Amino acid sequence: MRGLACLLMFQDHCYDSWLGGAARDTSFIKWSELGGTLPAPLFLFLAGISFALVTDRLRSKGVPASEIASTTIRRGAEIFAFGLLFRLQEFVLGQPWAPWTDLLRVDVLNTIGISMMLMGFACRLVKTRGANAILAAIVALGISMATPPLWTTWRPRVLPWFLESYVNGVHNFDVPQPWLFPIFPWTAFAFAGLAVGFLIFSDWAKKNIAKTTALCGAGGVALFYLSEWIDERPGHLYSVYDYWHTSPEFFLARVGILLGLIFLSYVWCRWGAGQWGFSPIIALGQNSLVVYWVHIEFVYGRFSIMTKRAQTIPRASFGLLVIFVAMVLLSVARSRWKGRGAEIFAWFRHTRGVAA
Repeated sequence: MRGLACLLMFQDHCYDSWLGGAARDTSFIKWSELGGTLPAPLFLFLAGISFALVTDRLRSKGVPASEIASTTIRRGAEIFAFGLLFRLQEFVLGQPWAPWTDLLRVDVLNTIGISMMLMGFACRLVKTRGANAILAAIVALGISMATPPLWTTWRPRVLPWFLESYVNGVHNFDVPQPWLFPIFPWTAFAFAGLAVGFLIFSDWAKKNIAKTTALCGAGGVALFYLSEWIDERPGHLYSVYDYWHTSPEFFLARVGILLGLIFLSYVWCRWGAGQWGFSPIIALGQNSLVVYWVHIEFVYGRFSIMTKRAQTIPRASFGLLVIFVAMVLLSVARSRWKGRGAEIFAWFRHTRGVAA
């Protein structure tokens, strides 16, 4: 699933960065943008599922709750620090055009890190899978329901913009920006993944994987149609209602899609192309942080492989293919070299000695 998120992210970024002229007014880019609404929820949702797996394994080994919390919170802090480092890199490479305010922009890495720290605190409060799942679901729904007012009528205007931006993505534009990744609503996807993760790693689910994934798929369909049904009601809870950016209904719809993807991913890996041997999608998913970090510079940054806002759909599609292949090769190389730093360093020293 993480590899699918990478693929959807590539196509969204490539077409957004490179398409120009009449191509930007076609239904093609609209569909691309629609597909681009899934990668961020997927990354956060999967962060929650992975968090549940790690927490469950540590508990099974008898690790104290306080140590589990400190370990997971520390990992979240590392991801948050990576997010700050990424913003610094983009600022430096973007000179002399990038404004200093870009250093404080809330990116998806920042939000994943914060989400992991918050999940670490939440998991410290309860000790069983069931209680964790219920608490995570309540937090996810609470964050989703608090989002509309925090973006509109209850904005924390007393905070400086760079702190308010973590609440609603206002940045320095005076109004919340839907293309940023503040805690509200994005962290809700991580807690939704945490709730699902504790359920699918339960003893019953491990023994009944097919039934569990099928239930996820059925639950996803139910949530999607529940979202539509609530949205069509004549009255709404909020004075300012924006379905596509802040509504709990849209959150439910996307969680429904994510649950459906769990079932489809199982089918893919059990009976589909996942059984064919090497899978480039799986390779991307195994190194999603690296390919996310690197591809941005070759799509949006100074080293973009194509002229921005100037390409036709076929040319941009060719560029997308180049990025995809390059990121798969990068992912394969990193997987092979990971943990072999000392061995590679020794090989270089030996080679230099022979040359001398």
